[in-house]
Amino acid sequence: MAATVLAPLALTACSADGSGAGGDDKPGRPGAADKPVTVSVTPTGNGVEPGQPIRVTAQGGSLTAVTVVDGDGKKVDGKLSEADTVWTADRKAGSAATYRVTAATKSAAGTAGSSRASFSTAKAEQRNKVEFWPGKNSTVGIGQPVSLVFDHPIGNRAEVEKALKVTTSDNTEGSWGWMKHYDGRDRVDWRPKEYWKAGTRVTVEAPLNGISTDTDRMFTRDYATRFTIGAQEVVKVDLDNKRLTLQRDGATVRTIPVSGGTPGGDKRSWGGTSVLVSKEGTINMNSETVGLGDAYNKMVDYSMRLTWSGMYAHAAPWNAAYFGNRNKSSGCIGMSTAEAASFYQDIEVGTPFEITGKDTKGIPAQGNGFSNWNETWEQWQERSAVR
Repeated sequence: MAATVLAPLALTACSADGSGAGGDDKPGRPGAADKPVTVSVTPTGNGVEPGQPIRVTAQGGSLTAVTVVDGDGKKVDGKLSEADTVWTADRKAGSAATYRVTAATKSAAGTAGSSRASFSTAKAEQRNKVEFWPGKNSTVGIGQPVSLVFDHPIGNRAEVEKALKVTTSDNTEGSWGWMKHYDGRDRVDWRPKEYWKAGTRVTVEAPLNGISTDTDRMFTRDYATRFTIGAQEVVKVDLDNKRLTLQRDGATVRTIPVSGGTPGGDKRSWGGTSVLVSKEGTINMNSETVGLGDAYNKMVDYSMRLTWSGMYAHAAPWNAAYFGNRNKSSGCIGMSTAEAASFYQDIEVGTPFEITGKDTKGIPAQGNGFSNWNETWEQWQERSAVR
């Protein structure tokens, strides 16, 4: 697409030697060094295709400053080339957006100038939307990852990942990792190298508007969230001894007798580390939805989801005889209603549950809840598309 050539707003001509003589010592004829700088911008026009790089180019001089502002008044960052003749935005032109460009220039003779232009983009026809965890301004546990789940496949994972930015109050080290969400959609999570430190403040920026994800789909908005890490809490579930222990700052603050999944088949509980995905209160649990036939269909109180496949910690008064004695559930971690009620209030979404026992059914797959902590740091880093 052709570039827009910006008309100079203010250029003050002067001679090369300051005497008013023209080039080649001919009075009244401006020297070549006094010609105004020509500035061009791409893309150009109204209703242009989104997703194009934004560039400002100077000919006959250099750029001293470039300001690009979108229709919401937000500044678009960018970088100048080594010779200060080309400015390139850090992001592509978004969907259904208007951009205003101001370029300050300097001619070969040192004359300052300024030019302006604007362009607008059309609305993308096919969109790719994002689900984002955790919620904005939330407080979460020390195991909570940042998680983005995409409506449609991502064919350019590296480009998308490079656009994502996590900023923390204590320079927490972490990495993005790609996987399939439980329902098969593409997903990328950011987890720290180790559990978060209590009190860490986290900001996530995902300026995705304008990035194409396949041949015809595009992100059409930016995303952002901020959250805070709560108490240094870990839940340890020992299914061999049928005990759940809540630890805070390394010290045990409570122990609860529980009953886990029935040994020897599909009703076993998952092992490894699962992060508390959500606190769902009273919900209907139907065994047919998790492939266990018609074993149960009941309302369950104080339900705390650990996997998308249906493992919860919850009140299970019908199993009271087994708490602390025998694993006899359909895979969940059951406890008394009184214990569940207070435990539900004690912990935050994002708290890691470290589950051990000789007869678990293995580790949940990446994407089944937040199973990120079941890989070593080195394994997790291999999931990044930017290495």
